[in-house]
Amino acid sequence: MSETVERVTDVDDELCTWLLSCWVAVTNAGGAVGFVPPVGPGDVRPTLEAHLAEVSAGAAYVGLLSIDGDRAGFGFVVRSASPLFHHWATVLRLQVHPRFRGRGAGRALLDGLAEHARADGLAFLHLTYREGLGLGRFYESCGFAEVGRIPGAIRVAPGDDRDSVHMQRKL
Repeated sequence: MSETVERVTDVDDELCTWLLSCWVAVTNAGGAVGFVPPVGPGDVRPTLEAHLAEVSAGAAYVGLLSIDGDRAGFGFVVRSASPLFHHWATVLRLQVHPRFRGRGAGRALLDGLAEHARADGLAFLHLTYREGLGLGRFYESCGFAEVGRIPGAIRVAPGDDRDSVHMQRKL
């Protein structure tokens, strides 16, 4: 299996369509990427467009995972505008298309993002996840460590609040 993670700073219409369809598929398969299923393209499109505006402005890029030439997943890597925070970046909306799950694709995507970050001279990557889905064990196995949490910060549904867990990976 051949995996690559490409840094994409210019998203054309075809890639935008794929990112949107992947995001909808991941969410509807139970992925915690900013929405609660069920969703359609119209639900996700405004959030995707906001992230792509950051990419167009040069504040972020898309890390695009391909496996054996097929697009398999993506995440946004966002840098801070503040010079006090230039030594790290935040990974947002990390996701692997459901048809590639269970094959090490998530680890390959995170490792590829870490390689790009090291090449940029960054000291660490930061991400958050929604408690309750077992993601902590996965991120820890990929070299991330919990550095804090905000109890009840994510309201999935009335009466169903989850912690927002903050993690970092030193590079």
